[in-house]
Amino acid sequence: MTGREILNKVMVKAGLGPSSSETGKGKAKMSGIKVKHGYHLVKGKSSHPMEDYLVAQFKKVDDSELGLFAIFDGHLGHDVPDYLQSHLFNNILKEPDFLTDTEGAIRKAYKLTDAKILEKAVELGRGGSTAVTAILIDGSKLVVANVGDSRAVISKNGVAKQLSVDHEPSMERPLIEKKGGFVSNLPGDVPRVDGQLAVARAFGDRSLKAHLSSDPHVAVETIDSDSDFFILASDGLWKVMSNQEAVDCIKDVKEPQAAAKRLTEEAVARKSKDDISCIVVKFVA
Repeated sequence: MTGREILNKVMVKAGLGPSSSETGKGKAKMSGIKVKHGYHLVKGKSSHPMEDYLVAQFKKVDDSELGLFAIFDGHLGHDVPDYLQSHLFNNILKEPDFLTDTEGAIRKAYKLTDAKILEKAVELGRGGSTAVTAILIDGSKLVVANVGDSRAVISKNGVAKQLSVDHEPSMERPLIEKKGGFVSNLPGDVPRVDGQLAVARAFGDRSLKAHLSSDPHVAVETIDSDSDFFILASDGLWKVMSNQEAVDCIKDVKEPQAAAKRLTEEAVARKSKDDISCIVVKFVA
């Protein structure tokens, strides 16, 4: 086992990192509500190393209890998502107005982190990464942000609600063209920025950055008695499952770790060939 492989294994056991097939869980009590999470990652059929990373941890900041969850799905290498899992939440929490203006703090931190990645392009390479982050504050407020097509879905009384936005090039064609870029389905049949990247927003991608955005979509959701659980997953899951199918697949699975594993297994059974990473966070009164 190489030094990097040992480090990756330690990182995953701590609740963050990449793997060919890893699973884990955790729990906390936040303002009287039990919060349990589980995650599972599966390497796809591609020849390159695993490019998905995740974060799943609880942290106390001042008088607030936080749940920090994220999926980072890299492309053209794993160095950018690796950097994100190490730095993005730290940058968010460093913002002085994080607790009073969480949305603003997230936007600033996304911009700062992307700038740092671009500064380190020689070290981190030409690749990039999508991201979906979720911050649970005191068990009652959920703030989700994303760039790209990794997705966040919450179940409320068994009904799926998407909290993120899939940043598809075809949807953002006017903005891309205004910046001097173009959207093309060639090569292949998927719309791509400048014929290269299948998402319109991402971290990194220095060669395409003039035509890409790293501005996140941000949504705030109240966690109440109707809230069952939420799912964060890379597009390896969402390419083969709808939001409601994902919710229905695990609604009767008690443990979130088993739920995350079931979702990844179902995606593989549906012939998903991409890397798949999934986090399930359940609320127990």
